Amino acid sequence: MPFRFIEEMATADVAFEAWGDTQGELFAAAADATMNVMVSNLEAIERVQSRVIEVEADALDMLLFAFLQEVIFYKDADILLLRVEEVSIEEKEGVYSARSMAYGEEIDPLKHDLIVDVKAVTLHKFKVEQTQRGWEALVILDI
Repeated sequence: MPFRFIEEMATADVAFEAWGDTQGELFAAAADATMNVMVSNLEAIERVQSRVIEVEADALDMLLFAFLQEVIFYKDADILLLRVEEVSIEEKEGVYSARSMAYGEEIDPLKHDLIVDVKAVTLHKFKVEQTQRGWEALVILDI
């Protein structure tokens, strides 16, 4: 699992680190971590519906921020739990864009072991950086 939760960082929120060899892998791992805050078993989310997630930003960290906000938006607006499989990221003339197809299904409390509701991504200590092991992010979610 390319993410881990950090219990000592935020008392009223949930913090995690996510990583991947590529920017796209990092984004997918961060989306899974965000979903795993809400649902204990990600494998219980079946591929019933799909949504295209497309976001733009002027910096890579803000692109991840917007991307995770979209995952949360679909949970709130369409009552969907979504898994992101592949994310393509491009940069043109200082503008970053991410595109992904996400799959999932409507929230079913009888099927999905729900933990807490994620309200939003926060900017507190938020970062994305390239390291020796690839791409890493630190994210704190408002619950």
